[in-house]
Amino acid sequence: MLAPMSRTSPLSGDATRASSSRRWWTLTTVALAQLMVVLDSTVVNIALPAAQADLGFSDGDRQWIITAYSLAFGSLLLLGGRISDLIGRKRTFIVGLIGFALASALGGAADSFGLLVFARALQGAFGALLAPTALAVLTTTFTVPKERARAFGVFGAIAGAGGAIGLLLGGFLTEYASWRWNLYINVVIAVVAIAGAAVFVSHITRTGPRPKLDVPGTVLVSAALFSLVYGFSNAENEGWGSPLTWGFLVAAVVLLTAFVLWQRRAEHPLLPMSIVLDRNRGAAYSSVTIAGAGMFGIFLFVTYYLQTSLGYTPTQTGLAFLPMIGMLVLAAQLSTNIFVPRFGPKIMVPFGMTLGVIGMLLLTRLDLDSGYAGDVLPALMVLGFGMGSIMPASIQTATLGVDREHAGVASAMVNTSQQVGGSIGTALLNTLAATATANYLIDSTSTTGAVAAEAAVAGYATAYWWGAGFFAVGAVIAALLFRRRAPQAPDEETRAGISTETGPVAVPA
Repeated sequence: MLAPMSRTSPLSGDATRASSSRRWWTLTTVALAQLMVVLDSTVVNIALPAAQADLGFSDGDRQWIITAYSLAFGSLLLLGGRISDLIGRKRTFIVGLIGFALASALGGAADSFGLLVFARALQGAFGALLAPTALAVLTTTFTVPKERARAFGVFGAIAGAGGAIGLLLGGFLTEYASWRWNLYINVVIAVVAIAGAAVFVSHITRTGPRPKLDVPGTVLVSAALFSLVYGFSNAENEGWGSPLTWGFLVAAVVLLTAFVLWQRRAEHPLLPMSIVLDRNRGAAYSSVTIAGAGMFGIFLFVTYYLQTSLGYTPTQTGLAFLPMIGMLVLAAQLSTNIFVPRFGPKIMVPFGMTLGVIGMLLLTRLDLDSGYAGDVLPALMVLGFGMGSIMPASIQTATLGVDREHAGVASAMVNTSQQVGGSIGTALLNTLAATATANYLIDSTSTTGAVAAEAAVAGYATAYWWGAGFFAVGAVIAALLFRRRAPQAPDEETRAGISTETGPVAVPA
């Protein structure tokens, strides 16, 4: 009788190495898709003036180029995550990539304002399908704790840096090509990602009966998220005194309450309450929401400051964010490979939030005479390291220990948290900044251009102070909610939902 093959035989080693290599190529594919979705929330911003001049739409209409995307994206995220659970990750991932590419091509070729808005809404819808599926693919592909940490470090860095990369890419394409290439570039990225997905993303065989889609829950939460995002978007544009703003926000609260009540009794809930009620995952979702609010504030007001106060071009503005991206990537890798395994999210997330407070306070010192190297750069580097400490630890914790059949919707909650945080942060900070600017002008005895510029900087400073407050609250919440990390034995890791096998994943999706 032949002896059993040794676990350390050359064949076994080659198979393990091939499996590991496939997983890292899967990460590359997922990272491309995530980058495309995240940067698209900012890459179009810099192109707006050129698009407006080309298509001839009004200042009042231009907000819809941004809002159409965020409304579709934010309101359909949980549905997108659930669809990936129901019909399979690979199929959903490729459909999302193809749809996003076609919508981007349509937007790039748009010859009217209406067609451009429609294309942006389509982008948002397919982005809502793609973003949670990408994270779910990562969650079910990387099951070895050490590899999982590295993979989520890369993913977290992209999630945090994508907005800044969008500013850089948008400035370059707008200045040296055309505003339309801010949309066409997605087609190029998607083609590469589709090829990678077809080759490297594994089909996972489902066992047991296929669960049904929770239609009432889907309608309730989609309407609630639409109302929430629209309410804050309307506050940003029309102010907090608008009845429409409060009408949508109240509707969001009512619909969310009805959704939670329905989820407790639904046979096949869209979002099982155990996912969000877990203490660690609740802390992670809260941290992503707060970090999202702070990050959108950073990009929005620092971009305005660099371009309108210091006179930077779009390309120079994008380049100014590069050191922040570098620090974010560095911190993400250090955190996931060294600090999070040693200290856990209970230490690292509050640490990153504290750095966020410090970075925002440094930004409050900026004035019309400030320089980049001595004033702007240190703040951006501190903020970059802070975000690199928050995002990977939070995203990894948010999907840890979730049953595989719920990986898509748990991943969607990460994206939903970031989207809601960004909407809230942008609306609140922009309103506060505008109010501070108006008060400065009222109190001033002069209305010269110099005074207007000083008023704008005063408004930005107010936003930075409030941003520091966001991060401070986030530090306290994270410190209180995250559980203390206790070392786990391999069998304990398996019981917690982390498989220690090194072979391909062959479990129910």
